Amino acid sequence: MVVVASAATAAAGVASLAGSAMKAWTKGDRVVQPTYGSGTLVEVNEHHTVIDFDEHGRRTFSTRLVVLQATTEPAPAKAPRKRATKTKAKSATKDAKE
Repeated sequence: MVVVASAATAAAGVASLAGSAMKAWTKGDRVVQPTYGSGTLVEVNEHHTVIDFDEHGRRTFSTRLVVLQATTEPAPAKAPRKRATKTKAKSATKDAKE
């Protein structure tokens, strides 16, 4: 007797094998992705992987499809973001009227 597995069953078996062999990434890990280069993991869950790339900004990937490699390259120093300051529009218009 020959048993033929459906394509969905075969794909699920391959996915479970790949999932068990995949490294468990955590937030803050430094990684390299073939298209975008080096980056830092911002968020990782079973559905999405968010990476802040050094030269390409933040990108979101499907966790089961993304291909990553670990790297020991440190993250580049980024200047801290400056907060916007509010202008004193009311006092400026008041002075203009006088």
